Amino acid sequence: MFDVEERARVRDELIAAAHSDGDIVGAALVGSTARGVEDRWSDLDLVLQLADDAEEPAVVTRWTRLLDERFGVADTLDVMSREGVRYRVFLLDSSLQVDLSFWPRDQFRATEDGFRLVFGQANEPTSSSAPSSEQTIGMAWLHALHARSAIARGRSWQAVMMLDELRDQIITLLCLRHGLNPWRGREVDRLPAHALETLRDGRATSVGLPELERSRQVLVRHYLTVVEQHDAERAVALRRALEDPVTSC
Repeated sequence: MFDVEERARVRDELIAAAHSDGDIVGAALVGSTARGVEDRWSDLDLVLQLADDAEEPAVVTRWTRLLDERFGVADTLDVMSREGVRYRVFLLDSSLQVDLSFWPRDQFRATEDGFRLVFGQANEPTSSSAPSSEQTIGMAWLHALHARSAIARGRSWQAVMMLDELRDQIITLLCLRHGLNPWRGREVDRLPAHALETLRDGRATSVGLPELERSRQVLVRHYLTVVEQHDAERAVALRRALEDPVTSC
């Protein structure tokens, strides 16, 4: 298990490597480190700015080899942003997560709160778009419907999955309502206590169908209450469609 000292050493070595790499013309720290909220469990997020003539696949391959040789890499995962920027997520042997993103020179910029420029020149910052409440409301009722049909069909594990998805959409709506960041549950623990208590009460305590139906009813009621805060007219229509209980379980 990694410790704070190892994380600091890895960060310093990667920044030094970026300085000495001719294909890298800028770097910035993002995430909890840049926001000043780093703790014992934080991962490491480093944004790299590519030179105009850099071949991104070759740079990514070279940096992957560098991390494996210096620190030991258990696995990697590539995530592509909407802008087409590659985030390569490294799981080191010590369990430290290192996120490296490789940005074309003209796209290198802050896209969220917390961007600490280490060297180079960043472009004008942009704000990442918050999830759409309209889309989230729709995805939630879709999962609520599938949870209901799964319970009626006796498919308990499908119901568990659909209820988890429904809860995630409710959390997103609550975070949007309270001006909190819903991304990966980053600020969900800052929701009001009464909202968290309802979410807790909506968790099924078993995979038995009666308990899953109880969970569904609690979550649907909570969902409709939250929707009402966003769009009262829409909540009335959704209430008519979603409140019927499953009687066959």
